Parts: sequence; C-alpha cells; structure tokens
Amino acid sequence: MKRTRQTFEEIVTSLIPIEASWLDAHAEEVIKMIQSLPLKEHYDAGDVMNLLDADFDTAFTVIRLFLDQSKDEFILSLKESFVTDGFNKGTGVTRYRKDKLSYVEILMKLGLTAKMDGAVNRPLIWSDVLVERLKGGRGSAIKGQTRGRGMEDFVEDIVRSVFGPDQVAVRCSFKGARGQGSAKADFAIPSSNDPTILIESKAYGATGSKQSDVLGDVAKILEEKRHDTVFLLVTDGVTWKERANDLRKLINLQNEGKIHRIYTKSMANQLKADLQSLKLSHRL
Repeated sequence: MKRTRQTFEEIVTSLIPIEASWLDAHAEEVIKMIQSLPLKEHYDAGDVMNLLDADFDTAFTVIRLFLDQSKDEFILSLKESFVTDGFNKGTGVTRYRKDKLSYVEILMKLGLTAKMDGAVNRPLIWSDVLVERLKGGRGSAIKGQTRGRGMEDFVEDIVRSVFGPDQVAVRCSFKGARGQGSAKADFAIPSSNDPTILIESKAYGATGSKQSDVLGDVAKILEEKRHDTVFLLVTDGVTWKERANDLRKLINLQNEGKIHRIYTKSMANQLKADLQSLKLSHRL
C-alpha cells in the first residue's frame, strides 16, 4: 500500500449521508394494525381485546401510540395500576392471558378508548402531520434536555437561597485532590478552585444509557474530589424503578459514606436544611 498524507478537505468532500430506516418489521406490523382498525365513533373494551388477541406485542405499541407514552412510561403506568387493582406481577402477554377483562379495564382507566375516539375521529390537517414529526424527532430529545435542566434550576434555586450568587460555581470543572480540573459537577461551593461542597443533579423520564451514565459521572467526581469534600446527589424520575440495580449502587455509595446524601425533589426542605447546616459548620 502506497504511503499517503490525507487532508481534512479530502475526507470531508468524500463524506456521504448515511441512511437509516426506522421502518423495521415491528413498525410494519404496527402500521398494518392501525390501518386495519375499524372506523368507529366510539371504541369499547371489545375493540381493545380484539387488538391484543390478534397480536399482543404489536397491539402493545399501538396502545402506547394512542396514549402518547414511551414504553417506559406505559409499563410504569400499568405496574402502578396493577398493584392498585390487586396485581403484582408482570405487564405482558402472560398477565393479559390470566385475566383479559381486568387487563383491558386497566387500559380503559388509563383513558385508552377515549384517546382512540379522539384520534380516529379527528379531522386530518396537514400541519398536524408535521407537528407529530417534530414531536417524535426533535421533541423527544428536547423533552429530555428540558427535564434535566429543570432539575438543575430546581437545585440551583435552593443552593443560591442558602449561599448567595458569589459562592456558587455552576456546571463547572472543579479542582480536586490532585489540583486538576478534569471532573465536572453541576454545583461547586464556594468555588470550583477549592470546593467544600459538590452537588450533582440528574432527572430521568425514560430508562436507558443516561441512567447508567450517572454512575460514571459519580465515579469521576468521587475519584477526583478531596476525601473531606462533601458530595451530594439530587435525582428524581419514576423510571429509576426500572433501573433498580443502578439506584442500589448509588445507595450503596451513600451507605459507604462516599456520597453524603441522596435527595429527590420531594426532599427539598431537607436539602435546604442540610445546606444551611453545612454552611454553618464549614463557616462558608
């Protein structure tokens, strides 16, 4: 092979779009089921049962689309409803086959048939198609970003109410035990150069790699910070229930004293009280 020296321009000009189709076999079955749905003014339990009997997995997705829920949100809704109604195991086809009527009743309590009525009988407007595309594409990413930033703002309001604006470094790289600034934290108090308190905030509405990422982010902070630096974690989101092992790992770190305390939004008063105590004890 001949030696060569490539350039940026050479590579850039050779780049081509990489196409990826969203239309896999499951999506095709979902579309077929949607198109085969009889047009009715009002849908009932029998219509829902017909969908589930025809193909449970496909119907599961169709139902989620009507309810406008992610898979994680839908499963959590079912689990919470099943527990309330005396169920405690499973949300899939096995649970459905054990008691079809009760399963469908739960779906109706979630508003499924009303959603079906509205979706099927709503006049189609071309702008609605574009809005749905926006929602399904960019919208899902923005939803996650907004959720995370909302949690940061929530924590920031509490932190600033205790320490004031001049003693809080926000979304920064902090200098740790070795005097380096490679690790990042959402809040460093009183400064990123020599923090006494570090706070990381995470919010989740859907399970996935991001919830595993928090373990990596926490590990980096623990590795870099001084041992006497107080580290607090604020997190929330019911989908932690689906990543229980990851949450247990964080709790184990707290039990070992590596994370001083874990808070959720409902623990806001406790977070503020602890920060006030830390301010006093560390003379900040």
